[in-house]
Amino acid sequence: MTSVGTGDGDGGGYEQDQASRLWHVTLSVSGQPAPLSEVRRGLEQLAHDHPFLLTSRYADDHAEIRYWEEARDLHDAAAVALRLWGEHRSSAQLPPWEIVGLEVIDRATYHLRVAEGYGPPPAHPVGVHPY
Repeated sequence: MTSVGTGDGDGGGYEQDQASRLWHVTLSVSGQPAPLSEVRRGLEQLAHDHPFLLTSRYADDHAEIRYWEEARDLHDAAAVALRLWGEHRSSAQLPPWEIVGLEVIDRATYHLRVAEGYGPPPAHPVGVHPY
């Protein structure tokens, strides 16, 4: 990805490369109860359509999706995450739930939390699982 300078002493306004970074994303959604089989099938379809998903946990009225996103900065990673559920609601036949939580942390923070016992363990087993 590239960034355009502002021209006020930042390099004269030319484009300069900014390296993408990995961000760990946890997206939480909830809403009216739906049949568990439909929730599971929708999450499996989402994982099939987007193999970057690490793991999904679900119940009849909420779900959590965890994955790694490559983005220039936190704002870009969060913007992609906030669009994920809505943009794929029809194609994956996901329940009409709303996003109720979003956490985006950089790779170093994720690994630090896991090492200190504060973060979620690495996604294992990978896939779609009930709570």
